[in-house]
Amino acid sequence: MFQNTKCECGHQNPVGTVLCESCGKPLDEALLKDEKALLEMRYDGVARRSQKANPHFVDRIWNFFSSVKIAVYLIVITLIGASLGTILQQESTLINLTERSEFAAYYKEQHGTFGVIYHALGLSRTYESWWFIGLLVMIGTSLVVCSLDRVLPLYRALSKQQIRKHMQFINRQHVVYSGELTEDKQAWLDRFAKELKRKHYRVLQEDGALLGEKNRFSRWGPYINHIGLIVFLLAVLGRSIPAWHMDQYLTLYEGETRQIPGTNYYIKNDKFTLDYYSEEELANNQKGTKVVKLYETKARLYECTDACNDLTQEPVLKEVKQHDIRVNSALTYDGLRIYQNSYMEKVRFISVHPTLKDVAGGSDIGSFDLRMDQPEAEYKLGDYTLKLIDYYPDFGLDEQTRPMTKSRDPNNPAFVFRITGPDVQDKGELHIYFAMPSEKSKYYESILNESFKQRGDSSGRFSIQVENPIVDGKMNNIEYSAFTTYLNIRMDKAMPYVWVGAAISMIGLIMGFYWQHRRIWVRIDGDSLSLGGHTNKNTYGLRADVAGALGKTGIAVDPKTLDNRRNVR
Repeated sequence: MFQNTKCECGHQNPVGTVLCESCGKPLDEALLKDEKALLEMRYDGVARRSQKANPHFVDRIWNFFSSVKIAVYLIVITLIGASLGTILQQESTLINLTERSEFAAYYKEQHGTFGVIYHALGLSRTYESWWFIGLLVMIGTSLVVCSLDRVLPLYRALSKQQIRKHMQFINRQHVVYSGELTEDKQAWLDRFAKELKRKHYRVLQEDGALLGEKNRFSRWGPYINHIGLIVFLLAVLGRSIPAWHMDQYLTLYEGETRQIPGTNYYIKNDKFTLDYYSEEELANNQKGTKVVKLYETKARLYECTDACNDLTQEPVLKEVKQHDIRVNSALTYDGLRIYQNSYMEKVRFISVHPTLKDVAGGSDIGSFDLRMDQPEAEYKLGDYTLKLIDYYPDFGLDEQTRPMTKSRDPNNPAFVFRITGPDVQDKGELHIYFAMPSEKSKYYESILNESFKQRGDSSGRFSIQVENPIVDGKMNNIEYSAFTTYLNIRMDKAMPYVWVGAAISMIGLIMGFYWQHRRIWVRIDGDSLSLGGHTNKNTYGLRADVAGALGKTGIAVDPKTLDNRRNVR
């Protein structure tokens, strides 16, 4: 691309250099032929690695990521991919669903065939997908390579600037002036330098030549912005580390204690409170309606101190915080934030106190406490033993009318016991018990127990039931919850780094937008004065600086006449 690598000043320039790194003379033949064309001062014309001749494999990869066009394509593709994730609700925002089959069923039920395709393509987990994370990594790589490919040559060029520049370099800048100088050269240069210093320029002189420069730091603004974006991207990618980020939902009924998944913390719902506005507090158009005034969860947070991962033992819990969680009043502890999300009015049995009856003998054998979510494996009632051999938290029948559970939540729990004891057949008797009374559950119970009887697994001798379940309109021998609360559990250790990256990026933007790198070159040859100036933006301000400094030295010029672009047109 560039044939001349050695300048007439003797400096050897790497292949790909547009302007001599020493004197600034154009090295491109096309630039040399058109002497009126303004110089392209991007990166001061220095060679970049991406312009390396005969690149090998690593250089080709470098060239790919150093391309601004490729970076734009990657950003556009990422934006399109991110927009696909907004079409339907993401899995991470769905409450009370955890298994892939549950998510698939949800999208099919809510969105039909489109939902099935959307979930099958993995778009329901867009922002956690390998391809989306891969795009972010590629954008980060492009930022790093683009910055290094340009900032290192630019730093080398700006840190070793020659004061006396080639005439073509000076006369082909955006701001130029030429004229005759009749007074003492050095005295005039000193006065001109003094005026530039008053305008906060850093001035260097050498053998009848001068270089004035200010606000060089603004040239690093875009690269500081890149550093901020890289920190931002790394922080975003860090959110994929489980210990760094959590955003999930937890359901708790009153009195329930559950572990927060992925942590050693447990949370208990002591009580849920729901309060409505009174008629006097409602507006006229709301009279006669129920408007929620307050819903809160009186919560306790526990930390597991022993047997945390031992399934054979009960974990040892230590209370670390108690807080009434309301909307906009989260429970916070050690980076963990627990928000009140919503609630549901639904009676849920926590435990029952049923009695095992000997139907044939007409006697009660004994009572026991049966939890709906974590039943014990065995219950001893005098000489009799109830061994739990099957448990269906949310009982239902599949397409072949076989017992199954619809979910892991105890919405309609069914317990299959094997009863052993005196005068019971050796293998024991099977009995299925539905804790929640309903016409459907009673029907299932009678059908299945009759099936056990026909198979010879049951004689129908035993029955399990709750004595006097309702007394004076209130439930008896039943512990229940009238409300289920939905909590949003969040933890984001990457967020401070997100803000740091954003702050660094903003500093870079401010540096690049509000300051301009201005340079003025002057050389005196005999009685001839030549001046050239360049800035990356706001040439009007640079022309005003030059015209003001020249005017103070006795050379009156109109700033408009200094604009070399007028002469090029």
